[in-house]
Amino acid sequence: MDFKALSEILKNAGVVGAGGAGFPSYAKLNEKADTIILNCAECEPLLKLHRQVLEYHAKDIVFALETVKNVLKADRVIIAVKPHYKDAIEATKEAIEGKEGFSIGLLPEIYPAGDEVVTIYETTGRVVPAGSLPISVGCVVYNVETMLNAAYAIKENKGVTYKYITVAGEVKKPCTLKVPLGMTYGEIVELCGGATIENPVIFAGGPMTGFISSKRDVVTKTSNAILVLDENQYIIKKRTTPVTISLKRAMSACCNCMMCTDLCSRNLLGHPIDPQKFMMNVTGGVTKDVKPYIDSFFCCSCGICEYYACFQGLSPTTLLGMTKGKLKKAGVQIPKDIETKEVHKQREFRTVPITKLVRHLGLVKYDVECPLDDTLVKADSVKIKLGQHIGAPAVSAVKVGDKVMVGDVIAKAADGLSVNIHASISGTVDEVTDAYIIIKA
Repeated sequence: MDFKALSEILKNAGVVGAGGAGFPSYAKLNEKADTIILNCAECEPLLKLHRQVLEYHAKDIVFALETVKNVLKADRVIIAVKPHYKDAIEATKEAIEGKEGFSIGLLPEIYPAGDEVVTIYETTGRVVPAGSLPISVGCVVYNVETMLNAAYAIKENKGVTYKYITVAGEVKKPCTLKVPLGMTYGEIVELCGGATIENPVIFAGGPMTGFISSKRDVVTKTSNAILVLDENQYIIKKRTTPVTISLKRAMSACCNCMMCTDLCSRNLLGHPIDPQKFMMNVTGGVTKDVKPYIDSFFCCSCGICEYYACFQGLSPTTLLGMTKGKLKKAGVQIPKDIETKEVHKQREFRTVPITKLVRHLGLVKYDVECPLDDTLVKADSVKIKLGQHIGAPAVSAVKVGDKVMVGDVIAKAADGLSVNIHASISGTVDEVTDAYIIIKA
């Protein structure tokens, strides 16, 4: 197989980053890469799916990694996991036995070990320059489930039609399920026995980087977790605080203690993001010095400064995100050729242990086993979004009344950066818009 063939397979199968923003996987392929990294850090508290998928499907995942390695002519593949993922490690050791250039890279038990910039540093010692992509240091990073989808695309020409989801929090039976794309969060929560509290809040994603959602929202290729939480839980109270209130609280209470910068994961790797200077400018209304505002582009939104470092409960991550959004809207471009300093000498003493983070967030009682059920859940209907990936949304290729089978292409990749979208259940097309397609079984 050559570069073009693999690229077409991944694009046609709709394979995108299943652990983050949904970047089309074919666009990550780059023959300048000498190192392929499989990211199984699972750094967000409560999530279990990635280590479980690696344990259950290690051979298929390693097959995909080997294919990518051979096509790109890369020197090595590093499978990045944490030491306590013992079952996943054992399965991986068996799968890579005798394979040249494959190794297991043990990550520290810290947050955010899954930030690809941190993952690359911990496994290779290389620092991705601020504002640059991993390929700038010869690396390509893929998520566990992304490579499983790639394996099925390469071996069986299968498109992406389902997603693994960890369901945790205030549910009767916390578990990891295999569900069709387009299934609602409410249906999935019921499959786990339903909520154990009245008026539960549905939270999509991990507690540090996720967002408040609803029972009506649907699973996409980037969905990883559904957390059912009480409305008074710490992260829910933080997410529901208006930005205007967060700004006023910062103006009245920020003492510029520097804890936010001292523990900033990107700052510790030499990137120019400096939450303390940003907060000092924001709280003081400083406009002459715009660098701290521009440097918000280099914030990875991991949430450490807001949800762990600040002992006054202020909201640097929220305010940095707001600033970044306004700059983009105003047409301000991300600075280029930014100096990346040396890794901080005290970095190893300023990382955030995942166990302490779980306690700090008040999530200890939810940090329980979430067994994986690898049987595909059945759905009566699905609402499949056409923009499940970074780039241009796919363009509908069906009309109301059409009969479709699981795996059929229902939307084709648009011009530019885009991928195909496939039917996740067999049935009849019930509704078609520019944003989604509804299929009823």
